[in-house]
Amino acid sequence: MKKIGIIMGSDSDLPCVSKAVDTLKSFGVPYEVHVFSAHRTPKEAKEFSENARANGFGAIIAAAGMAAHLAGAVAANTTLPVIGIPIKSGYLNGIDALLSTVQMPSGIPVATVAIDGAVNAALLCIEILAVNEPELAQKLDEKRKNDAAKVIEKNMAVEAQFNN
Repeated sequence: MKKIGIIMGSDSDLPCVSKAVDTLKSFGVPYEVHVFSAHRTPKEAKEFSENARANGFGAIIAAAGMAAHLAGAVAANTTLPVIGIPIKSGYLNGIDALLSTVQMPSGIPVATVAIDGAVNAALLCIEILAVNEPELAQKLDEKRKNDAAKVIEKNMAVEAQFNN
């Protein structure tokens, strides 16, 4: 199975990024986690991105706040799917990171999840891998069924409390 690369611009992003790690672990998907800054360590970020496919990665999650150029810098140096997580930080509470991540020029795509959307970033990576990994597809189906069952259970409780 291919592994997922997780890159964050700063270790201050770890509280959010750890949710992606936990999600990948729960599905048994291998991963690596790195701190590479688009601005402070551009050489390392570029080298990781350029060599990711050869090193067995199937997709990359790039998490960054504020200027949030990391996902774009990674995507510029690989043709693997890149999923950007805009991190809530600074005066704009992540809106700046969201706009920096989602506004990519034609030809360099970055899939972007919600601000601090690490779980969805991991699930999107798992869905990408599941195209060629039937056991992951089955686990995704099971998760969806379990999630639906939880909502139905909550609905029944609310109906019992409020409906005559």
